[in-house]
Amino acid sequence: MSETPMNTLQYRFDGPEDAPVLILGPSLGTTWHMWDRQIPELSKNWRIFRFDLPGHGGAPAYPAGSVAEIAGRLLATLDGLGVPRFGYAGCAFSGAIGIELALRHPERIASLAVIAASPRFGTPDEFRQRGVIVRTNGLDPIARTSPERWFTGGFAAAQPAITEWAVQMVRTTDPGCYIAACEALAAFDVRAELGHIGVPTLVLVGSDDQVTGPAEARTLVAGIPDARLAVVPGASHLVPVEQPAAVMDLLVRHFSTAWQPAYDSTTGQMAIQAAPVKPALATPPPVAPVAEISPPVAQPEVLGRPDPYDAGIKVRREVLGDAHVDRALASADEFSGDFQDFITRYAWGEIWDRPGLDRRSRSCVTLTALVAGGHLDELAFHTRAALRNGLTPVEIKEVLLQAAVYCGVPAANSAFKVAQQVIREETTPTE
Repeated sequence: MSETPMNTLQYRFDGPEDAPVLILGPSLGTTWHMWDRQIPELSKNWRIFRFDLPGHGGAPAYPAGSVAEIAGRLLATLDGLGVPRFGYAGCAFSGAIGIELALRHPERIASLAVIAASPRFGTPDEFRQRGVIVRTNGLDPIARTSPERWFTGGFAAAQPAITEWAVQMVRTTDPGCYIAACEALAAFDVRAELGHIGVPTLVLVGSDDQVTGPAEARTLVAGIPDARLAVVPGASHLVPVEQPAAVMDLLVRHFSTAWQPAYDSTTGQMAIQAAPVKPALATPPPVAPVAEISPPVAQPEVLGRPDPYDAGIKVRREVLGDAHVDRALASADEFSGDFQDFITRYAWGEIWDRPGLDRRSRSCVTLTALVAGGHLDELAFHTRAALRNGLTPVEIKEVLLQAAVYCGVPAANSAFKVAQQVIREETTPTE
């Protein structure tokens, strides 16, 4: 166990002090205890390092807004402990951390296993919507539905104690840290970079995983040059918990036979020596990537400054959501296309991207202005944007009450009806 400064992570060690270090990372909403049943076997040959995500398992609630930031805290923790190089296995969110480390710090990783992971986890809208639900309702709705996302129905029915343990893990997570992790996953997209991963990689997935299933796993295998696929039958998303023996066996085989020698012999880490064995996992046939990533198109400069279009489209999507922006751009034609270009550059790239006000404040100003102008259609999608930007329904109510004083009661009456409907739609948990 550890004292945990803001720039490091809560951790624990198991296994011989002189053995090579193997890191096991948890999924979002879980703690290091999800790996408990693999520890007795894995700790025979490795020094096992487990960590908790911020605000999980009693860890200090220091939210991190990106996968890269969590990876940086992990490296800072390991640097403080004198661990220069390690094997890494991570489930779901921690799988993304492993991919990030392999891309940005390949010299630190001897071997990699990513479990129930993806180069892009769903869509940004899905995770931002989850953040809205947690901000409004707390973590209980997410906790109550976690077993159906994490386990097969048969396992959940046969293992009520483990199912309840999973629910309680989520309930005891800090909501702010959970929301920040959702934002981190919303921004995570490394589909175009998989070919730069040079470390031996095992991609492991449950056959019944409906969150990041075999299709996402095959995308990783198709993109990573030295990757093998293992599909565990009868398992869903939290496969190390549902099929602990199968996962343990696969990890032992992978890390015993695919431990890349250190770039620098002065690191002190030694490759695990093992007799050559026939590969246990067959490499699947080539699979076409799910999406082609086109290189960015250079935009012209405006008035001698960088064109604000790229920044504008990024902010516009983050605030309004991909679905809304995609509809607006798809409906643009020769007549309206210039207007879409104009608002992307100037409303979103010039004004919304200015550092003088945070996005919460800009949402408050925008809602008030829309009430004053009677622009109810735009008020609807800017109410959704305000929720995404971190305003609670109570705060939105206060903005509209303030607007009633200065913009008039009839205008505020209409605004309340629109905002009430949007808030009901956006904050009602999906069962």
